Amino acid sequence: MNTIKNYIEENKERFLNELFELIRIPSISSIEAHKPDMIRCAEYWKKLILEAGADKCEIMPTKGNPVVYAEKIIDPKLKTVMIYGHYDVMPVDPVELWNTPPFEPEIRDGKIWARGADDDKGQAFMHAKAFEYMVKTNQLPCNVKFMLEGEEEIGSPSLYPFCEENKELLKADIILVSDTSMIDKDTPSITTGLRGLGYVEVKVTGPNRDLHSGLYGGAVANPINILCEMITKLTDSNNHITVPDFYKEVVFVSDEERALMAQAPYDEKEYKAALNVDELHGEKGYSTIERTGIRPSLDVCGIWGGYQGEGAKTVIPSTAHAKISFRLVPDQDYNVITERFKQYFESLAPKSVKVEVTPLHGGYAYVSPIDMPAYKAAEKAYQTTYGKRPIPTRSGGSIPIVAGFEKILGIKSILMGFGLGSDAIHSPNENYPLEQFFKGIETIPYFYKEFAKENIA
Repeated sequence: MNTIKNYIEENKERFLNELFELIRIPSISSIEAHKPDMIRCAEYWKKLILEAGADKCEIMPTKGNPVVYAEKIIDPKLKTVMIYGHYDVMPVDPVELWNTPPFEPEIRDGKIWARGADDDKGQAFMHAKAFEYMVKTNQLPCNVKFMLEGEEEIGSPSLYPFCEENKELLKADIILVSDTSMIDKDTPSITTGLRGLGYVEVKVTGPNRDLHSGLYGGAVANPINILCEMITKLTDSNNHITVPDFYKEVVFVSDEERALMAQAPYDEKEYKAALNVDELHGEKGYSTIERTGIRPSLDVCGIWGGYQGEGAKTVIPSTAHAKISFRLVPDQDYNVITERFKQYFESLAPKSVKVEVTPLHGGYAYVSPIDMPAYKAAEKAYQTTYGKRPIPTRSGGSIPIVAGFEKILGIKSILMGFGLGSDAIHSPNENYPLEQFFKGIETIPYFYKEFAKENIA
């Protein structure tokens, strides 16, 4: 395995050229106009995986964007690792905040700058190259399958039925995912928990048309004003979510586990400086790490209504809108929470307006036990390349399909992410450090080596 560094060095330029071609495809799943780009991206992934050494690779249709499935079965009796990743990316808005064009990757300050550089093209691509190395050097110790979807950023609606319909094809011993982050570049960590997600759009309707704010101001309810008032009632002065029974099923973490979480490196001054904020904000009684790892949260992700063009237009708008998400923890069912939110939000509205709550998508939280063989294999892999034992962490983010894999396929996932908090995923100027990119390619083969063993101590 000590030749992996040499392989990376010899092929570094090619790796980056191939990744950049992948990044240049604007595969934004939430925008219908990019549908042809989704197909192009799937086709490019097929080419990459076949060239890396897969025995077969298919672009399999779904009701939405296709799934790229590939496999290399060297012996059915051996363990099987299935790689999961996604080839869709987030929209780039606001595009004017990007320092360089989002789909023209550029290396600057030791980082790749582009949409998808980290989430998830860069991280998924690491697996293709690690797999290539093991195949080309005849060191692959187990069977490997790839499953790459094009809808993760919109909640994976087509992947759930795809898994239901292809249980035999997708049989594996573990699902390996790189779509998470490490604590920092010098502190390896394995994500052992993901929060669930609920996402809704709300609409508040007042008069049947936009009204002159002088002739009607003070006499007719303004939907934007009402919406803002309703949103402020969703949390109290302690930043505790006020939706009735919102916390009913929340699993409370023991003081012992909270103490272990507190051992993770964390510098509040650096945290605030990186975000350019003077003070942090969150649920009273919990640390920042706990707020984003073991506690649920509620956020307005977008809000609009009325005139937004240049200059002034004095109107009371007919409608106001918002997109609201809630991050959930184990045992919270996003369907139940969404219904509780809907009932409560509607109850907050005065009779002067009408309210609609439309669920968009959601998913369950996931927890990965630290005593399972895959975790131990990942732990040893990080120890080999970083020289230190990784810290188990719970992420505030969500990959809803990971819990779906366990429910539908009965397969656990191990989350070996190499991203950093500074990578600005989902934001303008997304980036991925070259050091992390190459370190991921170096570390992944050691996971295979350890996981393929009969017993992992």
